[in-house]
Amino acid sequence: MNRTLTVAASILFVVTAGAWAQTAPPQAKSSVPPAKVGVIHIEGAIGSSQQGQKASADLQARYEPKRKDLESRQKALEAKRQSLTKGGSTMSEDAKQKLIQDIDQGTKLLSRDMDDASTDFQQDTERILQELYPRMRAILDKYAKDSGYTLILDIGSPQTPVVYNDDAVDITTDIIALYDKAHPVVGASAAPAKPAAPPAKPPAVDPAKK
Repeated sequence: MNRTLTVAASILFVVTAGAWAQTAPPQAKSSVPPAKVGVIHIEGAIGSSQQGQKASADLQARYEPKRKDLESRQKALEAKRQSLTKGGSTMSEDAKQKLIQDIDQGTKLLSRDMDDASTDFQQDTERILQELYPRMRAILDKYAKDSGYTLILDIGSPQTPVVYNDDAVDITTDIIALYDKAHPVVGASAAPAKPAAPPAKPPAVDPAKK
């Protein structure tokens, strides 16, 4: 008797569940669109834009005299160092000590002036990036909205740990082209530049060794 009731209850459950499944309204599909993700190297895009390249060239030209001065001073120190090495044994003690002192003082001054020049150059580079960034961001925001992007990551930022990305989702070149169209530079090439690094540091001049 109990077994009969159990079987009957099981049959009733299956039938009821099947009927409910047939009459239940279909679940609404999710209205959330699939995610569309892109990547960009923002500083690279700024540096590769026409305005970025012009600003970088102007910055390099402004610091070229300083670079040449530092390079000349380094060569002069090296010449003194070679004189000390080659003729130190034949010099008087006073002359030798004076040359050593000149080399030591010149090395310290060169190192300090190099640090100052590097700091000034970096600050000017940051100023350029800060000036051009809002314009680049406005182009990027419009592009992302018009193209239906859900998320765009800056692969040039140390705060964005992107370990891999497909080149197909890199929009840097597109943004450079749109930026140059919105902010053209007179006399610049119309062809969009390939993504590059931000304005580079001036050619390094190694401090003279003691």
